[in-house]
Amino acid sequence: MKSIPLLTKLQTFLSEPLDVNLQRAIATDLEAHLIDLFHTVVDSVPAYRQFLQVQGINPASIQTLAAFQQLPLVTKANYIKQYPLAEICRAGSLSTCDMLAVSSGSTGEPTCWPRQIGDELEIATRFEYIFRESFQADRRSTLAVICFALGTWVGSMYTAACCRWLASKGYQIAVITPGNNKTEILRVVQALGAQFEQIVLLGYPPFLKDVVDTGIQQGVRWSDYAVKLVMAGEVFSEEWRLLVGQRLGSIDYCYDSASLLGTADAGVLGHETPLSICIRRFLATHPDAARQLFGESRLPTLVQYDPTSRFFEVHEGTLLFSGDNGVPLIRYHIADTGGIISYATMLQFLQDWGFDPLALLAKDRGVHALPFVYVFGRSQFAISYFGANLYPENIAVGLEQPIVRDWVTGKFVMQIIEDEDRAQFLSVAVELAPGVDADLDKAQSISQSILEQLRRLNSEFANYVPTEYQQPQITLKPMGDPDFFPVGAKHSYTRSI
Repeated sequence: MKSIPLLTKLQTFLSEPLDVNLQRAIATDLEAHLIDLFHTVVDSVPAYRQFLQVQGINPASIQTLAAFQQLPLVTKANYIKQYPLAEICRAGSLSTCDMLAVSSGSTGEPTCWPRQIGDELEIATRFEYIFRESFQADRRSTLAVICFALGTWVGSMYTAACCRWLASKGYQIAVITPGNNKTEILRVVQALGAQFEQIVLLGYPPFLKDVVDTGIQQGVRWSDYAVKLVMAGEVFSEEWRLLVGQRLGSIDYCYDSASLLGTADAGVLGHETPLSICIRRFLATHPDAARQLFGESRLPTLVQYDPTSRFFEVHEGTLLFSGDNGVPLIRYHIADTGGIISYATMLQFLQDWGFDPLALLAKDRGVHALPFVYVFGRSQFAISYFGANLYPENIAVGLEQPIVRDWVTGKFVMQIIEDEDRAQFLSVAVELAPGVDADLDKAQSISQSILEQLRRLNSEFANYVPTEYQQPQITLKPMGDPDFFPVGAKHSYTRSI
C-alpha cells in the first residue's frame, strides 16, 4: 500500500459516489489489504519499526492474516507513551500533519493526536453514510449544529471539518458551531431553523437531551424543524432513543438518529445505520435474544463498519483495530468490551428468531452488507453488588420509563454504600429536571422503576442479589448539584465506596 498523495485522496473523495466506496469495501481482499497496510506502516513510521525490533519480530515474516494476528498488541502505555510524538507519525515528522487535537480518555491525562486533511476525508466518508443514507442530505437542505465542546478537544473540530467536507462534495449542508453553549444552540435553532428542511444536532447524548428538554421549557417547537441527531461517546438505551425522539417529533426512529463509535486515536471507527438501529430496537424488546447474541444482559452499542478503513479483531473479549491515520495503528487495543458479527451471521441469527429487518426497511437506502461490531464500553464503569455486575445502562433504562422520565434529566451516580452494620446497599443519586422538586413519592417511584428494569435486563442481579437487598435507595438531587452533577464537568455514572 503506497502512500496516496493528498490531492488524489481529495479528488477521489469529492468525485466518488458513496455506493462505489461501499462496494469496494465489501469486495476488497482483506488479507492482502491488511498485509499491505502493515508493511506501509513499518516502512513509514519509525516508532513502529523500533517497537517490532524490541519485540524481536522480523517484518518480512508477516505475509498472511494468521501471521498478522500474532503481532503484539499496541496500547497507549506500551507504544503511544513510549515514543516521541513525531516518531509515531508518518515519516517520523509532525510536518506530515496539519492538525493537532487532544483527548483526555478515561484517565484524564491528555494525549495529543496529530492528523492531516487526508485523515479527515476517510472519516468524512463515515459521516457521509449517515447524512446520505439516514438523513438524505443530498436532497434536503440541512443545518448541522455542532454541539460538542469547542477547543483543542478532538470531537468538535473533527466533526465540523467532516461536515464541511460533505458540503464541499455537494451535500446541502451548512455548518454552525455553537459548541456546548445551550443558550447559543437554542438561539441558532430558532433563528435559522425555518430556513432549512432539517436540522442535525451533533453531540453527546446526555447533553443533547438536556438541550431538547431545555428547549421545550422555553417554548421551542422541535417538531417544526425535522431534527435529527448524531451522537457519540456513550451507550444509550432504545428507551432513551424513543423518549428523545418523541420530544423531537421523530417519525422514523431508524432514520432520524445515528450514533458514532469513535476514538480520539483514529476518528470514527463505525456508525449506526438504519439497519443496525432496526436490529437493536428488536433486541431491546427481546432480551433473551440479545443475551444469546452478545453474551451479556445489557444492550451494547451496535454499529456497522468498513473493514478496509478500520479492521477489527477480538482479543479476550475486548476490541482491537488497525487503520491508517495521522498516527497509523496496527492491532491497537482500545480495551472496550465487545465483539464482531458478520453481516450473514447477523441476518441468519435474526431469521432464527423470526425477525426480518430488511422487510421493515423497505427503502432505497440504509442497508449494506457491512459487518457489525458491538461495544459495551469498559468494565471498570460497572460496579459489583453481591457478585453481580451492574452497569450504568441498566439504571438508565429505569429512568426512561414513562412513569418517571419527566422528573429527571437522565443523569445519575450509582454506588455501593455500607451502613453502620457493614451491610451493603445499592445507592443511586438522580438529577432532577429543572423545576421538579424532590419528594418521597418520586423517590419511591424511581426506585421501583429502576428495580423492575434491573430484574428484567440483568439476570445476575435478579439471581445473585438477595431480594431484601435489591431495592435501590434513591437520593434526589437538584440539577447541577456540585457534588454529583457539576456543570461543565465530564459526568461519571459510578463511584467507589
